[in-house]
Amino acid sequence: MPTKTYLAFLDHSATEMLSRAKVPGLSALPSFIPHRVRRKWRATRSRIRSRQSPTSSIASLETSFSPADTLRSLRTHPWSIYDGQYLILAIVAIFSLCVSEEPGPFAKTFTAALLMLGLVLPITRQFLLPFLPALTWLLLFSSCKYISPEYRPAIWVRVLPTLENIIYGANLSNILSAHKHVTLDILAWIPYGIVHYVSPIVVSACMFIWGPPGTLPQWARAFGYMNMTAVIIQIIFPCSPPWYENTYGLAPANYSITGDAAGLKAIDKLFGVDLYTSGFHASPMVFGAFPSLHSGWATLETLFMGHLFPKLFPFYVFYTMWLWWSTMYFSHHYAVDLVAGSLLAGVAFFWSRAQFLPRPQADKEFRWDYDYVEVGEAQDAGYSMLDIYDEFHPLSDSDDWASGSSSSYSTGGRSPSGSRSPVDDTNSMWDGDTVGSDNEQSR
Repeated sequence: MPTKTYLAFLDHSATEMLSRAKVPGLSALPSFIPHRVRRKWRATRSRIRSRQSPTSSIASLETSFSPADTLRSLRTHPWSIYDGQYLILAIVAIFSLCVSEEPGPFAKTFTAALLMLGLVLPITRQFLLPFLPALTWLLLFSSCKYISPEYRPAIWVRVLPTLENIIYGANLSNILSAHKHVTLDILAWIPYGIVHYVSPIVVSACMFIWGPPGTLPQWARAFGYMNMTAVIIQIIFPCSPPWYENTYGLAPANYSITGDAAGLKAIDKLFGVDLYTSGFHASPMVFGAFPSLHSGWATLETLFMGHLFPKLFPFYVFYTMWLWWSTMYFSHHYAVDLVAGSLLAGVAFFWSRAQFLPRPQADKEFRWDYDYVEVGEAQDAGYSMLDIYDEFHPLSDSDDWASGSSSSYSTGGRSPSGSRSPVDDTNSMWDGDTVGSDNEQSR
């Protein structure tokens, strides 16, 4: 895969115009806020602006509320095969809404209208588009409990423990969960019951602050498509988890069986709450053991954070192994489920890195430090730094509709030979997360 390098240029007149731009409500803080807080906020904004170079507008956020900007970007968008992803998302979303019994038709219509409004407004579109796969996954996952059992395949009870014994020579989950202790419960609960649920938010913040512009959308899309793919596999290939074997043996399972918190019941008992017991009891995907999304989340987070902070990669690997142990200790997954979840995460990450993920630059610390963004695998052959990419210009008329840009000035987007770069049309759906129109409000 050739290296694809995108360079954003900003002429003097555009820079002067952006420097004068103001966003209402942000230039002056309300008077009721203490003076010390206001002074600290202004100092922080000054430090951020002082880090910016004349071309760092590629890190800016879109601030337009005009639907006309979205329509203009949509008209000039170079359609490609990657636009087919939205057709897939629409099909999955429509299916989920059709089978879901709650909420009612009015609530569904109102929610869909809000989503469409968010996609029309440029200021919200820049965030909604990359997170559409994750939103679709949440919708599909929540609607699984409404799928009629008569249309669902038989549940596989013996296949996972059999694979476990064939591959590893023993049931690792049963071995690790055989000996319980309150200390081990706490150690397993930390990654499985706490860190797991907040880690995507932390990783998203890290991708936005320290990653090159365009990193956050790639993380969001990889995360969403990995989860959606896993849920589809779980619907087509439902498998029972270890707690089912511990409770019912290898007897045939049916969809009337409710979820079980298994080892997490000890945490509820320890703290005197009913959190995990009732939560897992109401799970819409009881027989979704394979592949493990706990493992998938941890692995994908490890790969993306390792991409951004390679020196800390061993720490992230340790976290993944810690979570692997906790899932088996709580009898929620077999080892083969964990391997499958990690493999799925690996496919999502390495595909994104090879095709769309911006490369970090050693001399850059924050997203605001970047003057240009390099995408794809680093190789000697390929396009040079002189390949100009329209979508990264802050005022480009040909800005990609999927990138959240809606500007009105074009750089021309020409390669050294004078022809349009051949990578524009194929990768335009997966470019930067923001192409701002306000240099003052770069964040």
